[in-house]
Amino acid sequence: MPETRRGHRGNAAMAWLGFFAVAFSLGSPVIHAREAREIGDRTEVWLVTYAPGEIYWQRFGHNAIWIRDSGLGLDHVFNFGFFDFEQESFFLRFLQGRLLYFSAAVPAEREFAQYIDENRSIRAQRLDMTPAQALSLADYLVNEVQPENRDYLYDYFWNNCSTRVRDALDAVLGSALKEAFDPYPAEQNMREITRRLTVADYWLYLGLELGMGASVDQPISRWYEFFIPGLLADGMAQLPDAPGSYDHGVVLEDVMLYTSTQPEPPSHPEQWWPQYLLLSAGLLALALALSRMVRLVQPLHLARLWLLVSGLLGIAVFYLGFMTDHDAAGNNLNLAVCNPLWILCWMGRKFLRSIAWLVLGCGALAVVMMLLPPHQYTADVLALVLPLNVVSALVLLRTGR
Repeated sequence: MPETRRGHRGNAAMAWLGFFAVAFSLGSPVIHAREAREIGDRTEVWLVTYAPGEIYWQRFGHNAIWIRDSGLGLDHVFNFGFFDFEQESFFLRFLQGRLLYFSAAVPAEREFAQYIDENRSIRAQRLDMTPAQALSLADYLVNEVQPENRDYLYDYFWNNCSTRVRDALDAVLGSALKEAFDPYPAEQNMREITRRLTVADYWLYLGLELGMGASVDQPISRWYEFFIPGLLADGMAQLPDAPGSYDHGVVLEDVMLYTSTQPEPPSHPEQWWPQYLLLSAGLLALALALSRMVRLVQPLHLARLWLLVSGLLGIAVFYLGFMTDHDAAGNNLNLAVCNPLWILCWMGRKFLRSIAWLVLGCGALAVVMMLLPPHQYTADVLALVLPLNVVSALVLLRTGR
């Protein structure tokens, strides 16, 4: 779920000169093996990793592959994190999980200046590749940014800017990266990684916790944790010590081009459920005060209003999980506390007791399911929603007698 950016369409002439130069050199029959080696020897391949930023879409960081070859006129950063608001049905595609992203190349100086301006650290790792590997990677990247090839269907966890960089590097390294890390379990699953990287954004954190289902709670290998750019950089640095990797090491240089003044994200997810429980208690106290101070505000009105809000959230959760391509939203146990059926409490008094018992029963089930497979982490959502649901249900039971 790394950050993404809207694509830049201007100032492309310099980049395309480099593209065509590489494409011509690689495709020309007059290039001999010795010349190819000379080209490859001077081609530098760097993995560039940008630290998380302060804006919510920057919370996961970003990465790219930097190709430097003075002979070919290349000094460009190739990355897969661009999208265009002007693509057809942008908002609908976003909701459906079918958003198109595209790859592009940006002159390195301009790319780095942007991230320095955003006060985001830039880590660069020069990779040890044979001339054939360097040329193969350059050829692949040039091909990927061509208009007919650049678009791809984005997925936050399985097919994002970082997994594309990972796969490109793994391909030219002869699967050394996957063979080294796929057999070993990651320390954290996808939800835990997401939680620790979004902990600074209260509502973003809660929204993701509400919308993500049980699939992101399953154990993953280290290979799959590389959907986060910073973890991929760490993996590349550790590759010499991993079984099945190059004995001589892959990373030749590991330098910081710019060091941010921002604090580093926590290494482990923090426990936020007490804060959400406190928020829930505060809302209940406010509701009690309003019902006692304002005659027109009756407990039944407030209970039904909350269940309407919870039911509307349930519609969103149901839609994401069952009617879109958001794989991470499937099998979401939050439907036990945010359910579209709660809205039926507005259909008349005859529904009040039935809905109340359903709310209480599903709430109890939600607590039990925390301890059972698929072990979805729901503590934050339950801490906020469950107390409000229970009190609302009790109000419905008292009123519906």
